[in-house]
Amino acid sequence: MKIAIVGGGPGGLYFAALMKQLDPSHEIALWERNAASDTFGFGVVFSDETLGGIGNADPVVADYMSRRFARWSDIDIHFRGEMITVGGQGFAAMSRKELLELLQRRCIELGVDVRFSTMAPAIEELESTYDLVLAADGLNSQIRAKYADTFGPDLDLRTSKYMWLGTDQVFEAFKFFVKETEWGVMQIHGYPYSDEGSTFIVEMHEDVWHAAGFDETAAEFFPPGVSDEKAIAKIREIFAEELAGYEVLSNNSKWLNFSTVRNESWRKGNVVLLGDAAHTAHFSIGSGTKLAMEDALALAACLHEQPNVESALEAYEAERRPVVASTQRAAQASLEWFERIGQYKDQNPTQFAFNLLTRSRRITHENLRLRDPQFAESVDRNFARSQGLTDIAPAMFQPFKVGGLELKNRIIVSPMDMYSATDGVPGDFHKVHLGSKALGGAGLVMTEMVCVSDVGRITPGCTGLYTDEQRDSWKEIVDFVHSRSTAKIGVQLGHSGRKGSTKLMWDGIDQPLDSGNWTAVGPSALPYGPGNQTPLELDQAGMDAIQAEFVSAAMRAEEAGFDILEVHAAHGYLLSSFLSPVSNKRTDEYGGSLQNRLRFPLEVFDAVRAAWPADKPVTVRISATDWIDGGNTSDDSVHIAKAFVEHGAAGLDISTGQVAKEEKPAFGRSYQTPFADRIRQEVAAPAGVAVIAVGAISSYDDVNSILLAGRADLIALGRTHLYDPQWTLHAAAEQDYQGPAAEWIPQFRAGRRKPPSSRTDAVRPRLSLLRELEAAENPHLRWKPALRDSVPAT
Repeated sequence: MKIAIVGGGPGGLYFAALMKQLDPSHEIALWERNAASDTFGFGVVFSDETLGGIGNADPVVADYMSRRFARWSDIDIHFRGEMITVGGQGFAAMSRKELLELLQRRCIELGVDVRFSTMAPAIEELESTYDLVLAADGLNSQIRAKYADTFGPDLDLRTSKYMWLGTDQVFEAFKFFVKETEWGVMQIHGYPYSDEGSTFIVEMHEDVWHAAGFDETAAEFFPPGVSDEKAIAKIREIFAEELAGYEVLSNNSKWLNFSTVRNESWRKGNVVLLGDAAHTAHFSIGSGTKLAMEDALALAACLHEQPNVESALEAYEAERRPVVASTQRAAQASLEWFERIGQYKDQNPTQFAFNLLTRSRRITHENLRLRDPQFAESVDRNFARSQGLTDIAPAMFQPFKVGGLELKNRIIVSPMDMYSATDGVPGDFHKVHLGSKALGGAGLVMTEMVCVSDVGRITPGCTGLYTDEQRDSWKEIVDFVHSRSTAKIGVQLGHSGRKGSTKLMWDGIDQPLDSGNWTAVGPSALPYGPGNQTPLELDQAGMDAIQAEFVSAAMRAEEAGFDILEVHAAHGYLLSSFLSPVSNKRTDEYGGSLQNRLRFPLEVFDAVRAAWPADKPVTVRISATDWIDGGNTSDDSVHIAKAFVEHGAAGLDISTGQVAKEEKPAFGRSYQTPFADRIRQEVAAPAGVAVIAVGAISSYDDVNSILLAGRADLIALGRTHLYDPQWTLHAAAEQDYQGPAAEWIPQFRAGRRKPPSSRTDAVRPRLSLLRELEAAENPHLRWKPALRDSVPAT
């Protein structure tokens, strides 16, 4: 093959070396516009997994890298005058300059035609004269820009400011210095890369950057290789204590905004993107060099295995895209956490350290318990102490009060529509459904959305509380839960609004009824989606009538004996549709500004709160973002949450979306938790109000991690309880917990132990067991340059 490579970074160089080793007859030319000695940056970090791949593919490169690595396992988190150390992580880093020199030498000795200080020919010429063109030309890829229509790039420019620096202080571990200054919170990400220096990245929110006066040089142009010395001098001053007399080193150092790069496609004909040209991930979660070299490994292997370039590039993208997407999801969560780091400044150091470590959701409490058992135990103790409790137990099994209602544990069965009622009356199905979840150990079982009128139903199968017959049937269910379990049971009240008069879920979710339909209503005459009924725009009389229906339903809920009531103001139903500018286009006092859009939902909430007993709590579910351009955002949700708290909400149940068909949610594991986290930090916690996290949370490990980090007070699980009605009890068994927070009823008590697995006689060799015990007892490895020669190469 004739291969053209544009870009002489680690990814392009490594790919060239790999292809030459696979077949020395390949003709490979590489163009790099900078000189061979031009190296921007300081150190690069690798994972054990990546190092294993490099070792298998090129032992020469791997051996040299291993001999030059700084290795350590500790993370030091400096916060509020304390240093929290967490071990068992495993890091390897080296100088970026040394890595490039190594790869340059390797390419030259293998016969690659490397052309430094040379601009590559036009892309049209390259793709017509070479079999393969590799675009490894970085974040600002000109090739990607040239073929933007095909690659479909999406560059998400973030607001936080950061600067790459170095220091001659040799850190012993990965360092996070989190400092509250007079201008706001600033942080340093630091790690050693040799026996002579460390990488030193300064990052802060743009507001803090402005307040500190770093914008003084914002209008200045710094050519390549020139650093912002005025800003660096100020950094030296601010972080003098952390630097401890050591120097700050610069190398093309200037303020940057991180840009997350995504592309719809990574290939066009015989042109393919690699590394930062194809994708980026925030530096707080991983190394761009690591991702680029992993790309090179995969691409070289696919070209060697596949019969032609087209199938090879297709296989490369199919192999790498899921890996990169997973990394980018974690990186997105991490960068957003650091953008909001100021909201955690009042956490105690142990909780803050745990919060920081679990920010991307890749590391969890259970994971840390394996890596550093002592730290994990300290997190559990700290959580119990912060709650005023003496018993140390898994966080999910610590009691909690919502208003005056005490729950035995932190698990809620989330409201889930069952579409199985007749004329709004719940029946045996609902008794078995909700009763089984109560027997399964949850602290609180919530009904589905119980509708306040017949025309307020979503479907003909939805339950209601607008007749005495419905009330009496609900009372049977409530009495069963109270008499047969220690769970509490709550009712969620709502009105379907413009999403009403539709088919049962399994007959066609959100599809209009073929017959027997009723008139849907809403704040404006706008249908939920194509094919849906155009709702009747409510006038004042209609709103007053619906408010009265909410009050009547609340009174019947009290007569039925429910312990807690939740007002449903999420998911595009009536109250939610008033809140969202997507569905509310009114021009009167109930539309326009957020304050006006809040008016009717708050009037309903106030009326329900007044009708519901004062000693029983009322919560509210909201959509924290509409996932639609022009819709409510996370910023809006903070104001919405604050308004409901000011009106007496004892809890905030934080969901997202479902406001309109055209939404584009960013689904993923516990994807809604960051919204709950923000509302808890900014609104709920200062007011003593509970926050409920919900959405794609399914493991007890994730539940405990969310609670321990302080992102929520309670966790609502829906489909997880459909999969396993006794999920809470099983989670207790998995964690060896026995206590009042997870009691088996007498009839089920014989099954409270986890059944034995199919293989129980496997015994590991004693030598292996001893080594693992030794590592568990001392998970801490510090980087001491004098120890480099004693660390075995891998």
